Amino acid sequence: ESVIGDDALIDANVVIGPGVQIGEACRIGATATVSHAILGARVRFYPGVRVGQDGFGFAIDPSGHIKVPQLGRVIIGDDCEIGANTCIDRGAIDNTRIADNVIIDNLCQIGHNVEIGYGTAIAGAATFAGSTKIGKYCIIGGASVFNGHIEICDQVTVTGMAMVMRSITEPGLYSSGIPAQSNKEWRKT
Repeated sequence: ESVIGDDALIDANVVIGPGVQIGEACRIGATATVSHAILGARVRFYPGVRVGQDGFGFAIDPSGHIKVPQLGRVIIGDDCEIGANTCIDRGAIDNTRIADNVIIDNLCQIGHNVEIGYGTAIAGAATFAGSTKIGKYCIIGGASVFNGHIEICDQVTVTGMAMVMRSITEPGLYSSGIPAQSNKEWRKT
């Protein structure tokens, strides 16, 4: 059975799966689907958001791809906004986690077991492969791509269309390019 908090507003044609918990004063936009998820208070989903769907988990076998069961959930903190048509996959074993005060723009893809830290802002069409960890107060430019199983420390800004292939351990500005590099190195290049 699902639980919907006081003063929540659920728009037209929303699908809420069994066991979902939606906190107080949330607003779920039209046609959104929510499964395998726990939402904090005052979370806003814009139309078409997809939360809690299976991640892209497959094992390679000579006979073809074998689907790896996705058993985790999506945990979203208080005061988050998730833009239209953004997808946040449920965790494979552990949970996908979005901390309090995170804002995510339209058309973003958040893979399974991703963790996004407090106060981070993510612009449109950014993509995060599975098990990426993003720190607190980061700013992610539009159409940026993050490799899986990497960690981005707190207070990192990544400009638009960067391809982040490795962990970033120093706060600062990292600019567009393949791979992403410090802004100083990018300017030199």
